[in-house]
Amino acid sequence: MTTMTTTHHGKKFALVPWAEYRRLSRQVAEEGDSTKSGRHMATRRATRPGEPKPPVGDQALPPWPPVDADGTSNALESARVSIARTLIQDRRAAGLSQQRLAELAGVRQETISRIESGKHTATVRVIDKLDKALRRAKAKINSNRRLAYA
Repeated sequence: MTTMTTTHHGKKFALVPWAEYRRLSRQVAEEGDSTKSGRHMATRRATRPGEPKPPVGDQALPPWPPVDADGTSNALESARVSIARTLIQDRRAAGLSQQRLAELAGVRQETISRIESGKHTATVRVIDKLDKALRRAKAKINSNRRLAYA
C-alpha cells in the first residue's frame, strides 16, 4: 500500500488511496470493531485515550452502530449509543447501581436500563434528571474523599 503524509495544524496525517480506505472501512465493519463514523468521516474510538478498556460480558458497553462501506453510520443510533455509553460510564464512576440512580433521579430503573441499552431515545427531561443526580453523587464522593484525606 502506498501512503503519503501531510501535516495540518501541527498534526501529521497519513493519506491512503480511496480504494484502500474503503477496503479498511469494510474490514472494520465486518470485524464488528467498536468504531463509529459520522457523516463528516471522522472516526471515534470505543474508548477515549487513557481510558480503561470496557469490561466484558454483561458489564460491556453497547457497541457502536455498524459503519457503511462509505464510512458513515446512522446518526440517531450513534447518538443513542453515545448517550448510553456516557451514562453507563458516569454511573459506574459514581459507584451507583441502576436502581440507586433511578431513586436519586426520580425515574424508573427500567428507564435507565432502556437508555443504557443504546436502543431507546431518552427525553431531555430524563437526561437532565439523570445528569443532576450523577453530579450530586460525584460531588458527594469527592467531598468524602477530601474529608478522608483531611
